[in-house]
Amino acid sequence: MSIRAVSKVISAQPTLEGAGVKLHRGFGFGNTADFDPFLLFDDFRGEKPPDYKAGFPWHPHRGIETITYVLAGTVHHGDSLGNVGALKAGDVQWMTAGSGIIHQEMPEGDDQGRMHGFQLWANLPKSLKMTAPRYQEVTANDIPDIVDDDGTRVKVVVGTFWGKKGPVDGIAADPVYLDVSVPPGKRKTLPVETTRHAFAYVFAGSGSFRDASAPQGVLTDTTGTDIDDKPVLDLTGNRSLILFDRGDEVTVQAGPEGIRFLLVSGKPLGEPIAWHGPIVMNTQAEIQDALYDLRSGTFIK
Repeated sequence: MSIRAVSKVISAQPTLEGAGVKLHRGFGFGNTADFDPFLLFDDFRGEKPPDYKAGFPWHPHRGIETITYVLAGTVHHGDSLGNVGALKAGDVQWMTAGSGIIHQEMPEGDDQGRMHGFQLWANLPKSLKMTAPRYQEVTANDIPDIVDDDGTRVKVVVGTFWGKKGPVDGIAADPVYLDVSVPPGKRKTLPVETTRHAFAYVFAGSGSFRDASAPQGVLTDTTGTDIDDKPVLDLTGNRSLILFDRGDEVTVQAGPEGIRFLLVSGKPLGEPIAWHGPIVMNTQAEIQDALYDLRSGTFIK
């Protein structure tokens, strides 16, 4: 077995998106080769409605899939095909934009004004970029929730883990998307297929991720230097994104509060990427075609 070393630790950066939503971006809109097949990751959360109420009004998508996972509050959505719905706490929506869709997402806080969720963009391979759009909406009750003997809890949103299969299927990148909680002070090793790119995103508690050279009780930074005298909280905490090198396992040591993180992996496509905001194709010519379709009213196929 080969434990994945930490390649880099990224602090999610404050960003304004949509009509003025305050969020934190882990990666996106640049060189995302290390995250292939994933393109962008956003953490949107707030306790003040003015920070998120303006939402994400009507905008186009083509050539990608968007994965929205809501932890608090509600996200109301609608699209140009006439679909409408609402994602509540614990719900997931996997939208395959394919050949094109125009939609809106409007957040609403819970009874205490809190809103929290994540959005991940996954690339579509060239052969499926113009596929028909579709939705997969999953309620919290449909997501397998596994509790291990040591109290580690894993919600399987997509993929197969510990013998349980998540409810979302038929995704080109064959991703695994897990919501992992490790109790205070526990050390846990989780399998990740070697051929995949993988990252973790810490959104509660704190802890450390380490490679095989770090024995129980010894903490290391991203260079492998022994920093056992530093508290766990200094390593990875709230809004930290950890990119892993290759291997078939990830090991995490939970801090004194425990740690909760997303663990996401997918098979890289290795294809060229041409960006224009929420439209992602393989060539600039295809981007120009998409913009022409938007101007001419032929974007929706």
